[in-house]
Amino acid sequence: MARQSLYWFTQDLRIHDNLALKIAQQSASLLCVYIVDPRWFKPQRWQQSSMGNHRWWFIQECLSDLSRSLEVFGQRLNVYYGHPEEIIPKLCHTYSINHLLCTHRVGSDEQAALKSIDDATPSLEVDRIDQYTLFDSDTLPFTMDDLPGSYTPFRKMAELVSLQKIIDYPASLPPMPKLFALPSIHRPTWIPSPKPSQSVFRGGETKALLHLNEYFSGDLPHHYKEVRNALDGWDNSSKFSPWLNQGCLSPRQLKTAIEQYEQEHGSNDSTHWLYVELLWREYFQWFHQKIGTKLFHFKGLAKHPPLTTYYAERFQKWCYGQTPYPLVNACMNELRETGYLSNRGRQIVASCLVNELSVDWRYGAAWFEHQLVDYDVAINWGNWQYIAGVGADPRGGRHFNLEKQTSLYDPDSVYQQKWGGQHTIPLDSVDAADWPIMPNESK
Repeated sequence: MARQSLYWFTQDLRIHDNLALKIAQQSASLLCVYIVDPRWFKPQRWQQSSMGNHRWWFIQECLSDLSRSLEVFGQRLNVYYGHPEEIIPKLCHTYSINHLLCTHRVGSDEQAALKSIDDATPSLEVDRIDQYTLFDSDTLPFTMDDLPGSYTPFRKMAELVSLQKIIDYPASLPPMPKLFALPSIHRPTWIPSPKPSQSVFRGGETKALLHLNEYFSGDLPHHYKEVRNALDGWDNSSKFSPWLNQGCLSPRQLKTAIEQYEQEHGSNDSTHWLYVELLWREYFQWFHQKIGTKLFHFKGLAKHPPLTTYYAERFQKWCYGQTPYPLVNACMNELRETGYLSNRGRQIVASCLVNELSVDWRYGAAWFEHQLVDYDVAINWGNWQYIAGVGADPRGGRHFNLEKQTSLYDPDSVYQQKWGGQHTIPLDSVDAADWPIMPNESK
């Protein structure tokens, strides 16, 4: 029987290095689909919705760019609104689809949705393709059971593995199904209209490849390790994460670019460190796959839960840059206004929430999930567990000295002035028993 394929695009919004499209070339027909899930926009766990405006704006740009790329092949990107586990079985029935292509994703919710699709369409052939990660299950240098419990041993083994070559750009794609007639799809009322974001990132594969070429056309890779801890500035890090995490750029494309740069311009500690950081991203993907929903548990992998709780007022002040800590306030203002924060800034504010404010780390992780333009479930929640001392870290958490961090990374208060971090107010207006604090007690 000829394959009638449906490609469910998710975090793989690109044409280059796309194994799913290569496989789809053997099909008699191809239906390309992206599904906007209403659950992204509804407050759920920890009082936050998953999708904030910054990432939603970025995704809109990614979809527009992908749609233009598909049109070159006589294809189109069909955007549906609803639950994937309901929409995909209906599409399979309507268009006699017998083959589903999708990128393998490690998120617990994403895997649950795919299982529901499997259950609803038992005769459907499903190809889950490892193309969001550097490795696939065959090239990973250990089984899931043997995945190291911390990053360093993973890195030492992973650095020895040779990666497969990137996939060629498709020469052609199959036509849409013969019976295909896109119904009139109106934008549901539950979809928020994206507002122009102040983010410096523009979505789409075209912008991703442009940035890839620009970054590796100069000296920035040779100085990455020297500047990666700076709080501000376009050149202080590689800035690939938003495109990597929506799949506009594959990690193998980035690794290939690093290797080509080293061959042409020479390698040093900084160029190697770009790959080290890419392997951190990789480790968190497989770590999440191994531990599953424990990634979201309060005590994570620890024997005992952290000595923190939920202080509504403290959490709110942290979110809106109104703590007694100017550097933290500046970081939180930048995050809220742009959807981005340097890695050093993320560590500082996470440590503050957990250690200075004694707030349950999961509320901070959920706020980051809502705000970040470069959000990834495994990276975000894995890093928060790391700071809270309940994840992949044998040393038991991270507590940053805020005065020392300020003197190291913003000694002249340039960053704090830029993002309005100087304004501070008392941490609590009530005590731990919810009893009002008198004005003279808060001084």
